[in-house]
Amino acid sequence: MYLTVKDIRKHFIDELKNKNFTLDKTGQKTIEIIGASFIADEAAIFGQVNKEYIDSEIAWYRSQSTNINDIFNDGRSPPKAWQLSSNDHGEINSNYGTLIWSKKYYNQYNNVLRELRNNPDGRRAAMIYNRPSIWVEFDENGKSDFICTNAVTYYIRNKLLYAVVQMRSNDVVYGYKNDYAWQEYVLTQLATQLSIGTGSIIWQVQNLHVYERHFDLVK
Repeated sequence: MYLTVKDIRKHFIDELKNKNFTLDKTGQKTIEIIGASFIADEAAIFGQVNKEYIDSEIAWYRSQSTNINDIFNDGRSPPKAWQLSSNDHGEINSNYGTLIWSKKYYNQYNNVLRELRNNPDGRRAAMIYNRPSIWVEFDENGKSDFICTNAVTYYIRNKLLYAVVQMRSNDVVYGYKNDYAWQEYVLTQLATQLSIGTGSIIWQVQNLHVYERHFDLVK
């Protein structure tokens, strides 16, 4: 039996009510789950989905640009979280489109598509987002971008395509919503090319958390 988003939501509500806090590196209170695993059956845990931003972020991922100044095409500044992750020139590591589509990272999307076609009952259709070299790349030239997604593995079962998303770290309020939208997009693209339907997305997070500045949304 898997937990659902509703179960995760209740846990955070209870943790806040009980004032069961941890402190992050800045001293800010957080509520968290270590080792969360649940079916991602809702697009948001707390707060509302910002479809306009999600569309912009997915288009940026598709462009494979690693510069956050390319997220918007109308002169708007990138979101604060991306600004804090980038170096002074706006460069980051975590353009997910680059990580799964580029030749630099071994055309992982195409490899997974081929594996699913050749071995539909298999267990190695994995796109690996993080990498050992991140230890020397996450802070190069002033960055602060230690890739949050570790890997995603795809399974064809009962003529449906399932995804298991494994996250190193995931902010409930902004991170989950945007990451869910991306993973749903990739799952749908793969399923369309395989001419099958989509199954569940199972979300596994080493640290799922809500920051103090978002406690008002935990309800």
